Amino acid sequence: MSNGKYFVGLDVGGTTMKAAVVSDSGQPKPSVVLPTEAAKGQEHGLSQMCKAIQQATQAAGLTMADISGIGVATPGTMDIAAGIILDPPNLKPWKNVPVKQHIQNYFQIPTAFQNDANAAAFGEFWVGAGKGTKSLVMFTLGTGVGGGIIVNGRVVEGEHSHGGEIGHMKIEMSNPRQCGCGRYGCLEAYASATAVVKRAQELLATKIKGPSLLREILQNSKEELPARAVFEAAEKGDEYAKEVIDRTAFYLAVGTTNIMHTINPDMIVFGGGMTAAGTSFLQQIRNYVNQLAFPVPAERTRVVYASLGSDAGFIGAAGCAKQLVLDQ
Repeated sequence: MSNGKYFVGLDVGGTTMKAAVVSDSGQPKPSVVLPTEAAKGQEHGLSQMCKAIQQATQAAGLTMADISGIGVATPGTMDIAAGIILDPPNLKPWKNVPVKQHIQNYFQIPTAFQNDANAAAFGEFWVGAGKGTKSLVMFTLGTGVGGGIIVNGRVVEGEHSHGGEIGHMKIEMSNPRQCGCGRYGCLEAYASATAVVKRAQELLATKIKGPSLLREILQNSKEELPARAVFEAAEKGDEYAKEVIDRTAFYLAVGTTNIMHTINPDMIVFGGGMTAAGTSFLQQIRNYVNQLAFPVPAERTRVVYASLGSDAGFIGAAGCAKQLVLDQ
């Protein structure tokens, strides 16, 4: 690790928060994980954040005097410029939480605040799959579909902190599915892990009578949202599961093509739990992109999996802190 500046990145989730010191070249020290315990209230949550930052610094063998900047990434609706979480669905009962001000006042260290998906995208851009690129768009595929957009080395936050909500672009309005956000026709309603399972279950209820490999694997899965089970059934040759996965790849290609035609980035990156499906799923997405997109962006835009895993959030948050310090 370099002898340059150090930054702490903190990625706050609904269940746990993860923090680590990251060097100015993007190399992380050992990370620490603490429970978020959102139900105990936002004051407790803010206290946990400070504790995670302190423990991460200690785990790196450093003191707070060695830290040049702190970056905090959180989920939920937010006012990024003001550094406030507004009304996060996964962090209830938190409301209007002044994260940036609290952390900055507590440590007296410059603090950056960012949406968690934006931070993960910045991490991949800085030292992950997109290292060396000028622009990328990241889709995070999990319970929902999140996203982050980096153009010319900057996170596209948008005028009202809602830039990069690519899971909620409309991809189907003729007979649209309802999304978890309450609206209809969103990419998330078709291509998230939740949607993969829902569509598979609909097939079981309407098209598949009697025993089937898909039904057997779904029923035996111990996961709460067993999208992995649908992929497993497809790999083992179940035709209905293969149909679900193929359509999922198609929907993601529609979203990818829309982004390519709007932003024309160097790279599209897919991260999140569904990337465990492996390279064949990624190739299915690429094949559909080649059919749907203009030839030049289809040929020149790299479509890849993310490389930092669950570390992308805190690494990206630290990178945002570095950028903040450089801008000052």
